[in-house]
Amino acid sequence: MPTISRKGLLMPESPIRKLVPFAEEAKKRGIKVIHLNIGQPDIKTPQIALDAIKNCDMDILSYSRTEGSDTYREKIAQYYAKNDIHVSAQDIIVTTGGSEALSFTMGTIADAEDEIIIPEPFYANYNGFATAAGIKVVPVVSHIETNFALPPIEEFEKLITPNTKAILICNPGNPTGYLYSREEIKKLAKIVKKHNLFLIADEVYREFTYDGKEHYSILQEEGLEENAIIVDSVSKRYSMCGARIGYLVSRNKEFIKTALKFAQARLSPPTYAQIASEAALDTPQQYFDDVKQEYVARRNVLISELKKIEGIKVAAPQGAFYCIAELPIDNSDTFAQWLLEDFNVDGETVMVAPAAGFYATEGLGTKQIRIAYVLEKQELIRAVSILKEALKVYKS
Repeated sequence: MPTISRKGLLMPESPIRKLVPFAEEAKKRGIKVIHLNIGQPDIKTPQIALDAIKNCDMDILSYSRTEGSDTYREKIAQYYAKNDIHVSAQDIIVTTGGSEALSFTMGTIADAEDEIIIPEPFYANYNGFATAAGIKVVPVVSHIETNFALPPIEEFEKLITPNTKAILICNPGNPTGYLYSREEIKKLAKIVKKHNLFLIADEVYREFTYDGKEHYSILQEEGLEENAIIVDSVSKRYSMCGARIGYLVSRNKEFIKTALKFAQARLSPPTYAQIASEAALDTPQQYFDDVKQEYVARRNVLISELKKIEGIKVAAPQGAFYCIAELPIDNSDTFAQWLLEDFNVDGETVMVAPAAGFYATEGLGTKQIRIAYVLEKQELIRAVSILKEALKVYKS
C-alpha cells in the first residue's frame, strides 16, 4: 500500500470540527444540538454585500488579479486609514480567507525547521499551517488565572533561538477573547526589533472590543515597517464566513513581493466573493455598534451563567466572541463526545470545542473547553443549564 506523508500524519485534527460526526448522529436520533463549538455568527450579513451579488450583471465569471482587484484593495486601504492604520493598496494581498493569508505568511518567512513563537492557547489552525509548512511552533504559556494576559517578555526571550523567525499573536484572541494593550504591543515591538524578527498579528476580530477598550494594531506602532504583518478577514467582521476572503497587509515590500508568488500559484481569490466583500466596506457604522452591543450582552449573560456552576473557572473576554472555561473533569475531549453520544436534557444537548487542541504543549487544556457566544442570549442560558446538569452526572 502506498504510504502517507509524515507531514500528513502529523497534521492535527481540528478541535472545533472533529466531533461533527457525533453531532450529526445525535441529530439523526432526534436530539437538538446547541452549537457552542464554532465561531459562526448568527448575525445577519450586511444587506449591501448580498445585494452586490444579486445585482451583478457580468457575462463572464473571470479570474481576478492575483493580489485582488485594484478597486477592492484601494477601499481596504481606506478602511484601514479610518482605523489609524496607514497603508497603500500595494501593501495588500487579497487571499482566500484569513487561513490562506496565514499559510502564505508562514511560507514566505520561514523554512522547514524554523520556529514561530505563539502565546498559547491559540487558534488551533496555527498548528495546522505550521505543520504543513514544516515549521516548529514554540509555545509560550498564558494562564486562565491571569485571564490569559501576555506572558512576561522574559519568557519570550528565553525561547528565541537562531531558528526563530517570528512571534504570532491573535488580537483580540481566539480562543481566549484576550485583548492586547498598547503597552503589550509596544513590548512585543521592542523584542522583535531587538532580535530582527517578524511580528504577525491576526486581527480579524478588530471591531469586537468591549468595556471601553480600544484595539491597537501592530501597524499603528512606529518603527515596525519591516517587521509587522497583519492577517485579516471579512468572515467575522461582516458575518461573511462563507465568502472566504481575507487579506495580508505589510509595509515590508520584500515580504509582499514574495507572498505574491505564493498567491500566483493559486491564481486568484474568488471574484464574486470580492464583489460582496468590497460592497461590505460601505456597511454603516451603526451595524458594528449594534453587533458589538449584542456581543457584550451575550458575553455578560454567558459569563454570569457559567460562574453559577460550582467548580468552573472562566476567563472574562475583552474582545472577539469566545471564552475558555475550565471544568471539574479530567478530559474535555471525552466529556464533549459523551455530551453528544450519551446525554441530553429534554431532547437537547450541547456541542463544545475541547481546548487541548488550542495548545501546543502536551497535557495543557485537557480540562478546558472553548465556548463561542454567537447564539442568542436565551439559547446561551439554555446551553449553560444543560452543561450544568451534565456536570452533575458525568463520571470522569
